[in-house]
Amino acid sequence: MRFNKIFASMLFVGASFSGNGWAESFQPFEVTDIQVEGLQRVALGAALLSLPVKVGDTVDEVKLQQAIKSLYGSTNFENISVSHEDGILFVTVKERPTISIISFEGNKDIKDEQLQESLDGSGVKAGESLDRTMLTGIEKGLQDFYYGVGKYGAKVEAQIINLPRNRVELKFKFTEGLAAEIRQINVVGNTVFSDSEIISMLELKDYVAWWDLFGERRYQKQKLQADLETIKTYYHNQGYIRFEVTSTQVAMTPDRKGLYITINVNEGEKYKVKEVNLIGDLMGREELMKSILPIKAGNMYNGADVTFTEEMYSKYLGRFGYAYPEVKTYPEINDDTKEVVLNINVKPGKRVYVRSINFTGNTVTKDEVMRRELRQMEGAWLNSAQIEQSKLRLNRLGYFETVDAETIQVPGSDDLVDVAVTVKEQPSGSFNAGVGYGTESGVSLQFGVEQNNFLGTGNQAGISINTNKYSRSANLSFTDPYFTKDGVSLGGSVYWNEFDANQANLERYKNKSYGVALNSGFPINEYNRLNGGIGYRHNTISEISAYEQALRFYNVYRETDDPNSDLSFDNFELNAGWYRSTLNRGTFPTDGSSQRLSGKMTVPGSDLQYFKTDFDTNFYFPLTPQHGFVLLARARLGYSNGYGQYNDNDQILPFWENYYSGGSSSLRGFKSNSVGPRSFYLYRGSEQCAPDVSGDGCSLPGDPNTIQVSSGRSIGGNAIATASFEMIVPTPFLDEAYTNSVRTSFFVDAGNVWDTEFDYESYRNLPADQFSKLEDYSDPARLRASWGMSVQWLSPMGPMVFSLAWPLKEYADDETEIFSFNIGKTF
Repeated sequence: MRFNKIFASMLFVGASFSGNGWAESFQPFEVTDIQVEGLQRVALGAALLSLPVKVGDTVDEVKLQQAIKSLYGSTNFENISVSHEDGILFVTVKERPTISIISFEGNKDIKDEQLQESLDGSGVKAGESLDRTMLTGIEKGLQDFYYGVGKYGAKVEAQIINLPRNRVELKFKFTEGLAAEIRQINVVGNTVFSDSEIISMLELKDYVAWWDLFGERRYQKQKLQADLETIKTYYHNQGYIRFEVTSTQVAMTPDRKGLYITINVNEGEKYKVKEVNLIGDLMGREELMKSILPIKAGNMYNGADVTFTEEMYSKYLGRFGYAYPEVKTYPEINDDTKEVVLNINVKPGKRVYVRSINFTGNTVTKDEVMRRELRQMEGAWLNSAQIEQSKLRLNRLGYFETVDAETIQVPGSDDLVDVAVTVKEQPSGSFNAGVGYGTESGVSLQFGVEQNNFLGTGNQAGISINTNKYSRSANLSFTDPYFTKDGVSLGGSVYWNEFDANQANLERYKNKSYGVALNSGFPINEYNRLNGGIGYRHNTISEISAYEQALRFYNVYRETDDPNSDLSFDNFELNAGWYRSTLNRGTFPTDGSSQRLSGKMTVPGSDLQYFKTDFDTNFYFPLTPQHGFVLLARARLGYSNGYGQYNDNDQILPFWENYYSGGSSSLRGFKSNSVGPRSFYLYRGSEQCAPDVSGDGCSLPGDPNTIQVSSGRSIGGNAIATASFEMIVPTPFLDEAYTNSVRTSFFVDAGNVWDTEFDYESYRNLPADQFSKLEDYSDPARLRASWGMSVQWLSPMGPMVFSLAWPLKEYADDETEIFSFNIGKTF
């Protein structure tokens, strides 16, 4: 029979071998063997490693106490007992149960993911052993969170459900209850600013208008602390440097459903700046630093100016490698004269160099593609301005949803840092299995692949074989934006296209074309770029409707021997452009502007001689510091025409090169390509006027007063002007994590397309009532406008656009399209 010379069944805390004669009866013994009983999950070797007793050791009371504490310290056991007989040490353990499942019930304010993340930080996770002593603290911490958001009736209970094989399910049951609402906010001690003025600045509200669907009167402790800082900052910015919040009281109603908040303040008086002193190590740049000092003696004290000055000097020092400068302002306040002397102490610290730049998060984009956009170099001193410029350039690529850069001190060195660039990639191209739908245009289908970051190389590649009801095309293109290390780009494309205008809401004609183009771009500086190129294009035009505007072109170039034959043209083209961008992102920018000026012309001697010029501009004005609300203003201007002569006729712009407007990419609310001049036909009875090589229009003999005018479809024009104003707003009910991939806006679009060359006056010989119809087709002052909302988002298939738009004024011949939805459409 085992001789229980020592029995200990004890908890880790409060263990003691004294009392009840234990010390007097215990005799040390030599351990001849160790046996551990009760192990299930823990291996015998792991248990023995935690036991500071080995065979051959002489064990006394102190050693046994240390052994038991060591076993408890392994966190594997919740009960331990020891005994010995004939030199054999018996250790009997009860293992802590293993957490098999963690579940949550009743939680709405806290997501399961957030709860699990918090538990992981405490070491409570599935597969680990359960420490019951921690549950009370976890319950209290969660309950304190609910108290902090005004839910004083909330309860949190941790339940342990036993499962076979010493496993448990850990279930947290939440009873959240209702949040206490703020009944009233009172400000006491204010005389300079009224209660309403102060309360209007607060995030906490005691009143919410009926129309404010997202407003709430819910109390949150963190918001109260932030609001107190807001009040303090506001007073400091108005010169009240002695302002302080003396106390706050939060009183609860007896039913625990309402709160009264009282804020006690001491405003003090206004102070002026008497003097500003720059002290510390100014690195020999004292005169320059003084010249850019925004605070002047005699001005009213402004806390925002002080903060701005400190940040400005810190950034200035950061440009010279001083990564951790200390710039702190020490005010000397004279309460008698109500003046303050500001002593700005500058401590540059040690100049810091960059050891290495590392990238994370780029699973597709190669490191070298990102590295060539950097302006901060490895081995050079750390330059905060170059870090920001590098982030901006990476953002402009359009490959990333977010870009962050962090400097990390190299262990053991006070002058070396590593720069960690972390990105979150987003779709940088589109699989144009495109689906388009409009209330008027119906469904159209496209297929193609366009990738702006081909295989992560930063090269732009595209291959498309598209077909829909009005077009068939094939295109192969490739551009290397870094053909040279200096950023000179080189690219080219080969294309083929068949276009049926009759199916595209336009007057009937068919255009078959193919060609090849070569383009190159040259960077001027960080914001400006020039590009140019050459190309060859062949066009075959057939089945042209005999409307008057087309006859002007057709009569010049048709074969007199075979007037019904197709028209074919071979043209060599030159193009050039200038692009400037200060946008903060390549996709969904929120700040900055961009301008693009481009021109194209056919080479003299080509079958057709014409030119086209276009100017596009976009301005983004953030209205809030977080760029949640942004005003976008954009405009487009374009003009084109022919030059030179052909067979004693002036060259004119080919009608298939006309500008068009209307649809989701321009004037929303109008059907695609429907805005602008419309064709017209001349008839006498049931017979249409025949084409006249003279270009004078109808060639039927007889009295011109018998000729009738009939309207047709949109034909575009040689001039375009459009403008748009958009208010970009946070997307309702959408998590902030998707801000950079989904955009909601309300817009107003306006503009028109004109034909400035067609001579409508030459038709004055028509009957007055028929000639007046032409004014509807040619009025340059007739501006189209619409308003509505748009939602755009990125998907693996490419950009998607959903729009609702209504024309501000509807004309009889305008085709409207209130609803439109497009997939794979570039915007």
